[in-house]
Parts: sequence; C-alpha cells; structure tokens
Amino acid sequence: MVLHIDSLTGGYSKTPVIHDISFDIKKGEIVGLIGLNGAGKSTTIKHILGLLRAHSGTVEVAGETIDDDVERYRRHLAYIPETPILYEELTLQEHIDMTAMAYGIDKETAGRRAAPLLKEFRLDTKLSMFPSHFSKGMKQKVMLICAFLVEPDLYIIDEPFLGLDPLGIESLIRLMIHERSEDRSILMSTHILATAERYCDKYIIIDDGRVAAAGTLEDLRKHTGLEDATLDEVYLNITGGQF
Repeated sequence: MVLHIDSLTGGYSKTPVIHDISFDIKKGEIVGLIGLNGAGKSTTIKHILGLLRAHSGTVEVAGETIDDDVERYRRHLAYIPETPILYEELTLQEHIDMTAMAYGIDKETAGRRAAPLLKEFRLDTKLSMFPSHFSKGMKQKVMLICAFLVEPDLYIIDEPFLGLDPLGIESLIRLMIHERSEDRSILMSTHILATAERYCDKYIIIDDGRVAAAGTLEDLRKHTGLEDATLDEVYLNITGGQF
C-alpha cells in the first residue's frame, strides 16, 4: 500500500475540519480527491504532507509515518500545489539542482531525468531564466518538472490543470499515465471531473469534512443507484452541491 489513512481527524485548530477520514491508495493508481471548496480536501492533503498534526488517526506512506523519520517519510512524496511556489532568485536549472539535493539525487541522475521533462514542457531552452520571466503556466510547468524528476512513490497534485495550456495538460496526462505504468501512484485533487473520469482509477469524495463515498466509478454508480451516470452526475447526487 502506498498511502494508508486510518480514521484521520484534524485541522488547523482544536476544532476539527476533517473527521474520521479513511482511504487507501495502492501502487500504480491514479486517485481523484473530489469535493466542494471548503469540504476538507486541502486539509487532508496537508495532513498527508505532514504540515498539520492529526488530532487522531494515522497516515502512512510506503509503510512509514512521519514520526518514524520525517526526512525519509517526505522523500516518498512529491507535492505540486495549485499555486506555483518558486524562488525568484533561482534560475530554472537551480530549481532542478535544489530539488535533486533535497531528495538526495545525484546531479547526473537529476540531469538525465530532467532532460525529457524539459523537452516535454518546452522549457529546455529556458534553464538560465528566472521565474520573474515566466508566465503562471510556465511556473506551473517548473513545479511539474521538479516533482516528476524525483520519481517518488506518491505524487500529490492539487488542481493540476489550472494555468496550463492544452499542450501542457496533454503532457501532464501523458506523464501521469507513464508514472502509473511504473507502479507509482498519484492523488489528484481536481474540480475538472470530466478529465478525472477519463484517467482516474478510483475516487474519494469528501463532503463536509468526511468521506461521503469512495471507489471506482462503477462503485459510485451502485452507491447512488445511477446506472450509466457520469462522474459529474454521481458527484452532484452524493454532495447535493454545485460547482
């Protein structure tokens, strides 16, 4: 099991935001984390990353908890936030070098892994440029390059398609499918359910801080009694919400 969450309750203060969250992600799965704004998706992600301490429950990544060894735990993960976070004083090449150093990847290996990613996202001629010269979409691609060169057990991607142009979206989807074929796993928070329906193996629907439903699309159809329903239709039936 790549990710195992058992009865996770937590939040930013003494008052919980998420309650009794439990789900698993196996090797080689792309899993969609779905919910309305404020449902608890980001809080769940922050607990997985170790940015928040749980009130109760456990989170294991590749069989380890953050209390076992925080550095080793985090090296099993790569996180791509919704809003790109880059260092204005570092070039693209220096971002790659810094990422490799943080994950204990030697420079030769990092360069070999980064080369096809740079070409895929059409940034192979921008290595000496600084983020101030990048558009938001280009900044997002830098985040993707740095995450995918790590080749971790688990990618956590928050709203991955925002800010990307159509070619960038297609490149990201190709990369996710390739990583799945290499037995790496992806937890993807997204509101673009039509795309999630095409590429995710299963879904975790969070509503009001709790897991409202989980499983494959067929599982969710059985849960709602909506035979042949789209993921959008199933989601709206379960949450009673709207985008």
